[in-house]
Amino acid sequence: MTAHDIVMILVMTFPMFIFAIAPALKIADYLEEKYAISETQKRIVMVGGTFGVSLVLAAFLQLY
Repeated sequence: MTAHDIVMILVMTFPMFIFAIAPALKIADYLEEKYAISETQKRIVMVGGTFGVSLVLAAFLQLY
């Protein structure tokens, strides 16, 4: 993996936010119901989940 691949993955992460918001919301809602997490923790899960799913999708598109 070259520096070019890493830059392309990070650039493609931002358009992938469109596809990553829904799964992150579902995960956060599930955790709120199952474990009674606070609103602050729910927001952290939503933001982290959105970025994580976006990064995985972008890496998948770049490397495969």
